[in-house]
This record gives sequence, C-alpha cells and structure tokens, in this order.
Amino acid sequence: MALTIFDLDNTLLRGDSDYLWGQFLVEQGVVEKHAYERENQRYFQEYRQGTLDIIEFLNFQLRPLAQHEPTQLQEWRKQFLDEKIRPIILPAALGLIQNHRNKGDTLVVITATNRFITEPIVKTMNIENLIATEPEMRNGRYTGHVVGIPCFREGKVKRLDEWLKRTGMNLDSSSFYSDSHNDLPLLERVTRPVAVDPDETLAQHAEIKGWPIISLR
Repeated sequence: MALTIFDLDNTLLRGDSDYLWGQFLVEQGVVEKHAYERENQRYFQEYRQGTLDIIEFLNFQLRPLAQHEPTQLQEWRKQFLDEKIRPIILPAALGLIQNHRNKGDTLVVITATNRFITEPIVKTMNIENLIATEPEMRNGRYTGHVVGIPCFREGKVKRLDEWLKRTGMNLDSSSFYSDSHNDLPLLERVTRPVAVDPDETLAQHAEIKGWPIISLR
C-alpha cells in the first residue's frame, strides 16, 4: 500500500489557511487590526522567502488560542471554515485525492499550520491522517505553546519519521505533493516528489531534478 502525502496550503487550497485565519481574526475584531495585520503579513512574506523563524511565528499565531474559551474558538473556526476555506478548496485537488484513494493509497496531509486550524479542513476532504504542528492544551484550554517539533521544513521530515515508526509504514513508492521550497527536505525523501503550482525556487529545483510539475488551479 503506497503512501501519498499532500501539503495543504497553496497545494490543495487556493490560499494559505494560516494567513487567512489571521485575517479572519482581524475581521472579527478578535485582535487589534493594524498591528496584527502588519505582523501577519510580515510572517507570511518571511515564509515565502524561506527566512521564517517558526517559533517566533507560532508564539504570535497561537496567542489568540490561549486568550479565548475553547467553545468560542470552535464557533469562530466553524465560521472560518465555511466562509474562508470551503471557497478555496480546489476541485482538481479533490479529484487528485480521489484518484489516489481509488488506487488504495494511504493518504496523509502534512502541514506546518497548526492542528486547530487544519483538522476540520482535512476532515472536509475525507483524509484520515493529519500530521500538523500541535498546539498545547492544559486543563481543557490552549496555552499558546507548541507540543513537540513544529511541522516545518526539516521538522516535517522528523514528524513524518515519527508517524512512520508508529504506524509501521514506509516511504517505498511514496509521493509528496507540495507548492513550497520550504518542503524541499521532505520532497527529497520520497519516491515521487511532485511540485504543485510551485513557487519560483521549487519550480527551478524541480526542473533541474526532473520532478513532475503540475497545476491544480
């Protein structure tokens, strides 16, 4: 049974759920508009440039989870899913997922975006396995901190290795679909790396390596 791995943001989605969650919080008046919007944009640009300090970003991004009751967060998340995410789920991505499902592949989404944001998105796509950055909870509330290794760059490789060890699966005949040069450490590990609507750096790397380049848009 082959393993097929998907990045989420700008791969299966026509946008970045991390960034959009920040924008959603601004629109709802949950965070201070100008300062939060400025920082959200800065971190997004640093991610695209490959210079993001993931711990610094997570301290920023997870703070609102610690400041509100879980029931309120879940209400916002449901609204966020309906208003911001469902419209940007790519139909061609759902077709690709179904093709791999029909082959009997084991499907996994692996993403730097935290599980609070991504779990309902992945469930909407009927993918059972999610490897994501894990926000810490204590006594039923988020703390604003991370549990374990953030699922970003080399951290994705480490988190996937942990998952493979737990499940007894391996990377024989594996595929990984991603848009971002930040995922090069994992793309280099799988049998079949696929660049999906790639950024410039990944596109150049894929051309040199002879990797497939596809568009889901």
